[in-house]
Amino acid sequence: MVKRKNFSTMACSVARSVDVVGEWWTTLILREAFMGVRRFDELQRNLGIARNILSTRLSHLVEKGVLERHRYQDRPERYEYRLTEKGLDLYPIVIALMRWGDKWTAEEAGVPLVLRHRDCGHDMHPQFSCDVCGGELDPKSVAVLPGPGAPQDQLDRYPRMRTTPDAAPVATGDEP
Repeated sequence: MVKRKNFSTMACSVARSVDVVGEWWTTLILREAFMGVRRFDELQRNLGIARNILSTRLSHLVEKGVLERHRYQDRPERYEYRLTEKGLDLYPIVIALMRWGDKWTAEEAGVPLVLRHRDCGHDMHPQFSCDVCGGELDPKSVAVLPGPGAPQDQLDRYPRMRTTPDAAPVATGDEP
């Protein structure tokens, strides 16, 4: 197995997040956890993943604080894996991937799952919006500004990033 690069020390929240959840089995394990699947054997059966790989991925998610192990049986000793607060915060990401897949990879028969909001009873289509004004967010409506932890080399790599609120929008591929 090829040793992958460690992104945990990079001054980039995306890179550090990928270090925790970027492996493809991990996203599917999280999907299962959000569907209420907690036990090793159920995860293994649903995913068709090799037991050793599943064990390694679960250990990683426990170590990173995304899942917690809880014993549900003493003899033999068996555990289930529950999402932590840190794990629950990944829900919008998993749903965003699902939404993207529904749009771009769905079969002719339609999407495999429908999300229904329990509070109002309607099928929902999650949106990415500003927490202050409620406006929908897309690359053209967002300016990227350096944060307090931005090192100089990051500022040098991204010349479009400015230090003022009227910074250029995120690149969309439409620019020259």
